[in-house]
Amino acid sequence: MVVIKKPIVKKSAVKKISVKAVKEKRPVIAKPKKDVDLAPREEAEPTAEVLEMPLENDFDAITLPEELLKNGADKSRYIEAVGRRKTSTARVRLFTQGKKGIIVNGKLYTEYFPKFLHKTIEDSLEKLKCLGKFGATVVVKGGGPTGQAEAVRHGLARTLVVLNPYFRKRLKKSGYLTRDPRMRERKKPGLKRARRAPQWSKR
Repeated sequence: MVVIKKPIVKKSAVKKISVKAVKEKRPVIAKPKKDVDLAPREEAEPTAEVLEMPLENDFDAITLPEELLKNGADKSRYIEAVGRRKTSTARVRLFTQGKKGIIVNGKLYTEYFPKFLHKTIEDSLEKLKCLGKFGATVVVKGGGPTGQAEAVRHGLARTLVVLNPYFRKRLKKSGYLTRDPRMRERKKPGLKRARRAPQWSKR
């Protein structure tokens, strides 16, 4: 049996060969850089779609689509949405023309709700800086004052998004478009409330 031995190559020899091969390569010639035009570029003209898009706070330029118009009259144009919170349900109609102010169950919201809840009603409109620009009528049922106020705010935010989809980002970020799922926990048998136990007396 013939055993063929492979030639042993020293590491130093491999290193010398590799260095020599690198030295024999031609030097890389850098390509000349292209002339850089420092002149300002002309901005492209806006397309027709951009021109037709209403500005965020340009409420005078907003017109309702035909499918959202009710009864065909200018003073009857409104957008309808439902807001909810706890056990309260608010049916909101937002008017773009004619009516001004927020009427809740036949009264101004400042008369219907206590003073500490007025800001809650105004939050959706104040976020878009359009308080006083629109009118709204609300029919709210169920729950107490706090739940009803937050249901109205939820309904107003929904109508504003239907009016202009570009409002959605700001309202969503503030949390006014999210239906708050928190509810009062039910009373448990043998307890005073959901978790409150009767007071214990040793004697």
